Amino acid sequence: MAPTPDWTGALERARAHAPFLARALDRQEELAAMLAAGEGEAALERARALGESEDVEPALRRERLALATALAIGDLAGAFPLARVTGELTAFADRALDRAIRAAIRERTGEDSADGFVALALGKQGAGELNYSSDIDPILLFDPDRLPRRERDDPGEAAQRYARRIVRLLSETTAEGYVMRVDLRLRPASEISPPAVPIASALAHYQGQALAWERAAFVRARPAAGDIAMGEDFLAATRPFVWRRHLDFGAVAEIRRLTKRIREEHEGPPRPGPGFDVKRGRGGIREIEFYAQTLQLIHGGRDPSLRVLGTREALDALAAAGHVGVDEARVLGEGYDRLRVVEHRLQMVHDRQTHTLPESGEALGAVARLDGLADGAALVEELTELTARTGAIYEALIREDTPPAPSPPPAPPAAEEAADPDERAERAAALGERMEGWRDGRYQSLRSPQALAAFDAIAPTLAEAFLAADDPERALVRWESVLDRASSAINLFHLLKARPDLLERLISALTLAPVLADELARRPELLDILLDREAPAVPRAVEAIMGRIAAAAAREDYEALLDAIRVVTGEIRFALGVQLVEGEADPLDVAASLSRTAEAALRLAHAATAAEFERAHGRIAGSELLVLGLGRFGGGALTHASDLDIVYLFTGDFAAQSDGKRPLGATHYFNRLASRVSAALSVPTAEGALYEIDTRLRPQGAQGPLAVSCEAFAKYQREAAWTWEHMALARARVLVASDEARAEVEALIADVLFRPRDPGDLRESVLEMRDTMARHKPAGGVLDVKLLRGGLVDFEFLVHYLQLKGGRALADASPQAFSADLGTAIPALVEAGLLPEGFREDYDLMTRLLVAGRLLAPGGIEPPPLAARALARACRTQDYASLLRALGQARQRVARTWHAILGQDITNQQGT
Repeated sequence: MAPTPDWTGALERARAHAPFLARALDRQEELAAMLAAGEGEAALERARALGESEDVEPALRRERLALATALAIGDLAGAFPLARVTGELTAFADRALDRAIRAAIRERTGEDSADGFVALALGKQGAGELNYSSDIDPILLFDPDRLPRRERDDPGEAAQRYARRIVRLLSETTAEGYVMRVDLRLRPASEISPPAVPIASALAHYQGQALAWERAAFVRARPAAGDIAMGEDFLAATRPFVWRRHLDFGAVAEIRRLTKRIREEHEGPPRPGPGFDVKRGRGGIREIEFYAQTLQLIHGGRDPSLRVLGTREALDALAAAGHVGVDEARVLGEGYDRLRVVEHRLQMVHDRQTHTLPESGEALGAVARLDGLADGAALVEELTELTARTGAIYEALIREDTPPAPSPPPAPPAAEEAADPDERAERAAALGERMEGWRDGRYQSLRSPQALAAFDAIAPTLAEAFLAADDPERALVRWESVLDRASSAINLFHLLKARPDLLERLISALTLAPVLADELARRPELLDILLDREAPAVPRAVEAIMGRIAAAAAREDYEALLDAIRVVTGEIRFALGVQLVEGEADPLDVAASLSRTAEAALRLAHAATAAEFERAHGRIAGSELLVLGLGRFGGGALTHASDLDIVYLFTGDFAAQSDGKRPLGATHYFNRLASRVSAALSVPTAEGALYEIDTRLRPQGAQGPLAVSCEAFAKYQREAAWTWEHMALARARVLVASDEARAEVEALIADVLFRPRDPGDLRESVLEMRDTMARHKPAGGVLDVKLLRGGLVDFEFLVHYLQLKGGRALADASPQAFSADLGTAIPALVEAGLLPEGFREDYDLMTRLLVAGRLLAPGGIEPPPLAARALARACRTQDYASLLRALGQARQRVARTWHAILGQDITNQQGT
């Protein structure tokens, strides 16, 4: 049975030991009388009523003072437990922030609306755990298209005006006091960004530039005030950024570095006593919070039950899932609660944001007696025992040995170049010493006697393979990452012992192709694909790949499907890369398979995202979102490094409105849906990243809306598009659309491509564009077959020039000449007599070199010897020297064709 609240004792202690509370009680006689009578709930109701006045600034300050007083006395009396206190303080912060947002907008516009402006709560506010004198750390986001503002106001300037006013309303100290301090430094790129951040910019930041600490902060994020629905949508889009199934090596190491830094940067006493910081000190509040957040980040990608906001709630969830011992969770949870209570006592004294025990014995004794203890010594003794227990548990976490990925030194020479026996012996000795270090228990996969015995059996062969590699250091770093991430490797060691050829395959993947090596290090489960020569072939139909992805989804929900898209797509891409590196697959077939895989991912992501979007916003009758693929995606010939070039269009009336519970106009509806589709394909989820999406080929490029109506697209292409945009349109392919919409867009594209053009103007435009590209985007290396003069860009320019010049007459005579697949269009142009014989063969050679080079010679630089041999094999040439000769001859033939058709001599640019 809970003890009876001691309201009289609480009031006496407050008046005797907490000057702030004594003054607050004197200023609020009616409230003090209610508390003396034990009417705690009525006192809270009175406090809330004070904040309902239309004069927001003084009303919130009066409510804050009354609420803090009532909660403090109820807390001291034992009537209000910690969770009630922190919950009430958090609810007030949410209310105050929402009223400040609406007041700031109303003062400027007269509208009582917060549409398009949201405050995300992080830290203790996000967790529902605010203390008496907490700052709040919101992130203010706005949607420029929906933000209420005066007609003449720029959306960005209006948002900053609102943000500044919100901070003043809450933070300024007046005769009535203050509401709460507001700290906006947790916003994206706070050193350069404005106080309120456009929602699209914030999403882009978290998708590609955010740091590990920002991921940890978002564990406690929630929409607290303003446009809550917009905030929920934003957090849904960023959820994959926070909860990743497979944490990358660097992220875990960074999280641990952050937690260790707490102690390294704390300058106060290491143990409880005068001046001890109950928040930052050893075993203190922050260490317990970091303990919970770190384990949530590590395990929450796989286990959604851990994605909770509160610290106590997180500790309980971690214990229930078996990630933390029940006793450890209890010690940390009880310790956390007690430390938070002591923190509150410290802040009640003078209403200051302090976490430090007073330096003087008299002041320390006053805090202790306010808490109901005999003296300061009793408080110090209790905290000493408590923080010893919590600190020991925290230390066990930061002692976990997850070694940071070492910075590779300059790669040693390849085996065939290291002819000096002494040098080889020195390298072998260093390698032996490094391999011996793997046995020290740092890797779970090598901790059992059975694992060590299996490893010892392959160690000599493994060492020889590393020494013979093009880049031994890269192979070693990736291999160590595999050892670290794999829970068990006994079967792998036994398999490599029984099948030495598989060891060669593994080393090839680790050294020849950096993209494959990095993926294998991140996802050790791909070893199954690498080592299983009987693995099923990549499906040749888009629908079959879609079926494989759908079957892999763990659950029938949106997030599970996005994870499955990434898992299966990653497996297919990895398998195709291994086949290419080993010479088992033609790079042309690999390019087509990569394109089909991306198309399957796009179609599934589009359908699932649209269904998810419709739950909130409904549908627009007679309208749909279309997706065009352009560039290599449109042409069906992707590489492992390709972005997806896409354009979004929508059909129907642009003035229509959706029929859901949160309706949107058509333009806004389809632009938001398009953004969600892009995020579904590009944002890292628990299963990692997927594709980079490039939408810059849309009308007006990056300055234009993400999705435009088909009518607007047609008007732009007919009246405003540049010649290069029509050339890009020649490789457009409708990837997602109904049959009716597909036919409409294909007819539109044909109409644009077949229009009559002045041959002289067309020629000048093509030459000017290519010369500009050559100046601003020079080739990156001797094998940059895309940008080298006489390379693939020149192929594409020639084909598109002939297509646009030939127009409808060419289409009538040779429809295949307008195929988005250049492998189909080029033979048709050869047959029509517009391109020379052998042009297709030269195109195939360079395409093979591009696709294989993205893995074996990234950046177009000359590869090391073993990778060079693999590249030559992939390109169907005898050796690397033969490949270079074949490339040079093909480029000369392209240069001659360029001169014959366009009248420009580019032979003097053959080295660029």
